[in-house]
Amino acid sequence: MTFAPLPDAGANWVDRHAPEGLKPWLKLGRFDRPIGIWLLLLPGWQGIALALAQYRQAPGLYDLWLFVGFGIGACLMRAAGCAFNDIVDRDFDAQVARTAQRPIPSGRISVKQAWVFVVGCSLISLLVLLTLPAVAIGLGVGSLVLVAAYPFMKRITWWPQAWLGLTFNWGALMGFAAALPLAAAALLLPADLAGEFRPFLWSPASDSGHAIALTWQTYLPAVLLWIGGVFWTLGYDTIYALQDIEDDAMIGVKSSARRLASAVQPGVAVFYGLTVILAALTGFAAGLGPLFGLCLVIYAVHLACQVIRLDRNDGALALKLFKSNREAGLILLAAIALGSISL
Repeated sequence: MTFAPLPDAGANWVDRHAPEGLKPWLKLGRFDRPIGIWLLLLPGWQGIALALAQYRQAPGLYDLWLFVGFGIGACLMRAAGCAFNDIVDRDFDAQVARTAQRPIPSGRISVKQAWVFVVGCSLISLLVLLTLPAVAIGLGVGSLVLVAAYPFMKRITWWPQAWLGLTFNWGALMGFAAALPLAAAALLLPADLAGEFRPFLWSPASDSGHAIALTWQTYLPAVLLWIGGVFWTLGYDTIYALQDIEDDAMIGVKSSARRLASAVQPGVAVFYGLTVILAALTGFAAGLGPLFGLCLVIYAVHLACQVIRLDRNDGALALKLFKSNREAGLILLAAIALGSISL
């Protein structure tokens, strides 16, 4: 088999600057490919921004910690997820030109060492998770089911990218649930009741007899944001899968790119169209202002340009378009944040 290095092999920061002994570990966690961190992080930041924008609250110190904490968590959990995926897929990876030189299939890191890496990253992430409100902690624990199941999806369904969408955008729900209690309490509760709202596990029990909770409708914008993110991921990861379409066919790995075949371009157009529609519904449900709509147009144009440029036979272009979704996610984040401004 002929190995196929990635386009930036030797040019990324790990290859250029990391000590030789650390390179296999950093590559196991894909720290040489930061686009994955961005795509996992941005839905969480969007969820935080959405909760603040819905109640027209400026970020406080705790909200700033949420942005930092979600950044740390995204780096570590993406690393743990990639290592777990490589453990499960090590036999497949050894047969694919683009992945054969990953640390596990190439023998630079053993499976046992990789498990230690997964556990270590997960434990540190747990410390961050425990600083969040109880609902967000519950969502974080629940996400482990999605993470654990993802590597097996390519064996049983043509749409593993949809499962990745469920997983990667779970942060939208977590971020919203993390920022919502304090944002809502600051706006909705009178001063004499604000102190009775106890969203954190370590909050002391109230002896006043008051019971304060948020209705399910409060979470509707976050659910719409999450579903929209699922279609966004389904679109960009279908583009990403074009790089491996021939190898995947030879070894029997399923993907949305293989399933769509010559209809990849219209398929991605449908996914991205649903993404924009659900983003618009998110803004409407949250009552965001006109600047959200203006930025949403820019977001839609960005996604449309990806579809127009897409060539299923050009793997290098597919990788470039895939990476451009960092900018797409940042545009939507800006749209949500600016949507809190009333003109």
